[in-house]
Amino acid sequence: MERARRALHRVENALLIAVFFGAIGLPLLVAASRIAKFHVPHAHALLSQLLLWLTFLGGLVATRERKHLQLSANEVVKPGPVRTAMRAATAGLSATITALLGYAAWQVAMASKAQGGVLPFGLPSWISELVMPVTLGLMAARLVWQAGEGWRPRLVALALLPVGFLLDLGPLPELVEGHTWGLALAVLVGAVLGAPVFVAMAGLGMLFYFADNTPIAAVSGEIYRLITQPTLPAVPLLTVTGYVLAESKASERLVRFFRALFGWMPGGVAVLVTAVCAVFTTFTGGSGVTIIALGGLVYGILRDDKYPEGFSLGLVTASGSLGLLFPPSLPVILYAVVVSASPEFTVPAEDLYLAGVLPGLLMVLLVAGYGVWRGRRYEGPRQAFDVGEVLRATWAAKWELSVPLVVVGVFAAGLASMVEAAALAAAYALILSTVITRDIHPVRELPQVMVHAGVLVGAVLVLLASAMGLSSYVLVEAAVPDLLLEWAASHIESKWAFLLALNGLLLLLGAVLEIYSAIVIIPPILAPLALHYGVDPVHLGIIFLANLELGFLTPPVGLNLFLSASRFEVPMVRLYREMVPYLLILGVGVLLITYVPALSVGVRDALKPPVEAPAAAP
Repeated sequence: MERARRALHRVENALLIAVFFGAIGLPLLVAASRIAKFHVPHAHALLSQLLLWLTFLGGLVATRERKHLQLSANEVVKPGPVRTAMRAATAGLSATITALLGYAAWQVAMASKAQGGVLPFGLPSWISELVMPVTLGLMAARLVWQAGEGWRPRLVALALLPVGFLLDLGPLPELVEGHTWGLALAVLVGAVLGAPVFVAMAGLGMLFYFADNTPIAAVSGEIYRLITQPTLPAVPLLTVTGYVLAESKASERLVRFFRALFGWMPGGVAVLVTAVCAVFTTFTGGSGVTIIALGGLVYGILRDDKYPEGFSLGLVTASGSLGLLFPPSLPVILYAVVVSASPEFTVPAEDLYLAGVLPGLLMVLLVAGYGVWRGRRYEGPRQAFDVGEVLRATWAAKWELSVPLVVVGVFAAGLASMVEAAALAAAYALILSTVITRDIHPVRELPQVMVHAGVLVGAVLVLLASAMGLSSYVLVEAAVPDLLLEWAASHIESKWAFLLALNGLLLLLGAVLEIYSAIVIIPPILAPLALHYGVDPVHLGIIFLANLELGFLTPPVGLNLFLSASRFEVPMVRLYREMVPYLLILGVGVLLITYVPALSVGVRDALKPPVEAPAAAP
């Protein structure tokens, strides 16, 4: 049994890594084809299929490693019968919904077979699409197995599986009629108790479609609409870039560079910590990775320089969410993909990057400025400014510092699309870490790094794919944006009042939602509302991401508070007091970003003037 399990894990890892390399290599081949004047046939269709496989293989491995994004109250319940029962129930709910999603995916594949769809090189499309039901079926089996130790909780979870199929296959449809919201509440309670967020999104989507007499295959069918988004492949490519750099010694070289640059200043160590965290977050795409991977290093530097423990904890926690607006930050790409999935909006990622430069710098300068002001009274002897050390440190960190420049440069110069630039960044990081700096052994260590990146990719993309059905129902069938628009039009008169209410809402959501969940769920609902009040969709994106930076620091359960408390083994309540000044100064930054659009869309318009429509023919 154990040998079979390990063999299955090796096969999953090998397939995931192979698809990852294919997803990196294909966009590079397309970019090279323009230079060398040759043609790569069916490149977009092939990349879409690679993305489909990457999504569900990554989701399968994320299930194996228990790494799906979740809002879990289960872990705060003391071990005992109650926690065991909660775990078995949520596992059963998760397995049931995942199995139903797999059944819906099977229906999609069979419909494709009936239509005779063919992929490039004559491969029937339904064969490739079988990756969805196969992996979802395995995920459901693993969720049952993870219900607890021993057979009793697993049998409880397994017993729930037939219920979902009875609801869908017809014998008991009356159980849903009139009970839709009660069942929806049960799904949400399951998410709060530990079910993965993708389970809640898929479950709600299928439930509402079922209650509306629409086949649940519509939920899985929305996945194809997702994978054809032209920018989406950049998500896994930038994820692997960040993971490879995080596993290398890039952080040490960046710390040396910023110490040489700012170490001579009063409070210079605080500036160092702020800058290195911001740069690192642009690579990793999330403050969580920054705090976990870099927190111990920069916290140690602050303590070594005589900064008090409370101030050090506060600065590292606050700095962990900086850098979300700078290229090649992953949340920017994901926001562009999610909002652009609606036919009413087109939000290019490059516009968000241009618009985010000054707001991102503003947030960094506010935190660094406060760090300097407070840090002057704490620090020990400062090092003298040494031009030679600056040059040596710059040379040592040249590869890491050049990653954003490479991505932005090739894209801005028109040499590559966003996806091709992301593929170049991934290849660049791989070559840098395995060949140039040799921080990662290409045989012993790189495969595991790629698998870890695949786990995050799978968790994020399965969540995004599962949410597409619910988003489609909310936006089209239930017309929630129209209802919100009607309510807002009668209660909120001005654009400025709307923006203030928007900031309050996003602050609350940032305090309780993980970043990728927030991006998937909220923007499609807010975008039509913001457009009604004349808010540029790009400006809305910058406001949204800036508010998330602030929300991650907001008590009682802001994400950065939770991660710092876990990383440094301190009670969360101890961090609350340290966060107050950062909440105030970053709140000022968010208000400036919100009410001074010139900081964001003004820069976008200056650097990228709008294209004039061609004149009508006489």
